[in-house]
Amino acid sequence: MDRIMAAQVFVAIVERGSMINAAEALNMSRAMVTRYLSEMEKWSGARLLHRTTRKLSLTDAGESTLLRCRKLLQLSVEMESVAESGDEALRGLLRLSCSQSFGQGAVVIAVAEFLRRHPQLNIDLQLESRAVNLVEDRIDLALRITNDLDPNLIARPLSHCDSVVCASPAYLATHGTPRKPDDLALHNCLTYTYFGKSLWSFERDGKKSSVPVSGNLSANESLVLLTGAVEGVGIVMQPVYSAAALIASGQLVRLLPEWQPQSMGIFAIYSTRRQMPVALRALLDFLVEWFAANPRWIKQDVQLLR
Repeated sequence: MDRIMAAQVFVAIVERGSMINAAEALNMSRAMVTRYLSEMEKWSGARLLHRTTRKLSLTDAGESTLLRCRKLLQLSVEMESVAESGDEALRGLLRLSCSQSFGQGAVVIAVAEFLRRHPQLNIDLQLESRAVNLVEDRIDLALRITNDLDPNLIARPLSHCDSVVCASPAYLATHGTPRKPDDLALHNCLTYTYFGKSLWSFERDGKKSSVPVSGNLSANESLVLLTGAVEGVGIVMQPVYSAAALIASGQLVRLLPEWQPQSMGIFAIYSTRRQMPVALRALLDFLVEWFAANPRWIKQDVQLLR
């Protein structure tokens, strides 16, 4: 837990008079404010606030902790100013989180370029099949591909991710080739565990079509589903960055080429916009730049997919 941020949250709660107002001032979710306050109380070893339905007030321990927090924040600002004015090289450790397929297919390539520019910086890339809790898991930045982003999260859009529907030649030889989205309901479709009963959405010339799909294999990691498709288990919908090479090699066949699967957003998730470390701000700006300059990792490449 970032204790500097915990101190900043505590001070904001006191100055703004409520956790809701503090969350708004810090561009932070209410849940995140509560977690930081809890951490501050654990750190100080005492209850810091009296809480009633109408207002918050400081305990005796809260009064003394408030003074120390303000001194700590002032010292933090002074130290950051010294560091930025003395040496512009980025140092320290950034902890990133993303899915395994996204990490292997795109993120590690972007990170490698960023580290070439900033060789004194360290990055710990955590590959997770779940949505991590930034505070509890001590993650500086989480990269997610989704169209259902929690509105309480602080997120910066990076790009969009296109997908393709594909299957192995062996599967198609045995079960036939779907010609329209509705045909997918009659096929064994490999789905992502967390989506429950999957609804695959498509668009063609402004016309939209959605079809519920199901199958006998689901997984919480898309690379497992991709391998299952190569082995002939069923039909899969995958990001372009995962499936393109297998389609180009002939191990998978692209299906429904005239129908575009619904594109998904790529977002960088972080805990707060205020007092953001210089290195994290630099990485965010770099990722926006990198995805804009490297659309081949996320957009459909007609030549590659034929």
